[in-house]
Amino acid sequence: MSPGPPPSLVRIAARRLAGGSLHTLELARDVLGLSGHRGAASAAVFQLLGADPRFTVDGEGRWSLAPDHVPLGRPLAELSFAVVDVETTGGSHGSGHRMTELALVEVRGGEIVDEYQTLLNPGRRIPRRIAGLTGITDEMVAHAPWFDDVAETVRERLEGRVFVAHNVPFDWGWVRSALVRATGDAPRLPRLCTVRMARKLVPRLRRRNLDEVSRHFAIPIHARHRAHGDALATARVFLRLLDEARGRGLDDLASLDAFLRPRRRRTRRDPAQTRLALGVPLSDTTRP
Repeated sequence: MSPGPPPSLVRIAARRLAGGSLHTLELARDVLGLSGHRGAASAAVFQLLGADPRFTVDGEGRWSLAPDHVPLGRPLAELSFAVVDVETTGGSHGSGHRMTELALVEVRGGEIVDEYQTLLNPGRRIPRRIAGLTGITDEMVAHAPWFDDVAETVRERLEGRVFVAHNVPFDWGWVRSALVRATGDAPRLPRLCTVRMARKLVPRLRRRNLDEVSRHFAIPIHARHRAHGDALATARVFLRLLDEARGRGLDDLASLDAFLRPRRRRTRRDPAQTRLALGVPLSDTTRP
């Protein structure tokens, strides 16, 4: 039986702090294995823990677990994700426009494990410019199911999973509104946006549209502006972004969510934090 992946750096830090507070440089040494440049070691700790509300740091650079901290949740590798893309008639769902296609790709354990796709009858004509963009025509959806016909299937494929999309407010807004109309309710789901993930995890990218992010990871999009093609590409991008997250020590949903939020300066770092003697030589690599 496989022993599974090693614990993340955040988990290791939480275990060390469960025994009491530690100085920034102690965490750098014990968790990150950094015993060189003091400033770089301090910055690395703040990068790892600074945005996570489960960790606090005082003015002297001593870190602790927050008194009401939420324990680290299940590793991301153990969660199921529903990566979703929709195509629509072009306007807003609040003004009578509807979906023409929906696709859902399930990701679990670092791989794609299931896929679902369907055309949808929107009950209205598809504008010519939208048909030209997506290739979905009135004839194609004339005999497709109405969303009401697939609502329970969609709900079952979403429940218990994290909803993921490239620009998640758009896709979640459409799916949620359709579920509410069809069933009177929609499941409460945690959500992740691959646009936001790309912005924070791959900051060197100047643009984060699906074409650019897919190109960065060398992921082909086999049918652009079709729900299945875009959902499949997004799922593959998402897997690569999860790899980036793990490389930063982020392995549970709360840690990742905290990292993705707009950064707020919690405590001004005191330069004196980098002067603590740890009993381990800390060579200043900036000296000749």
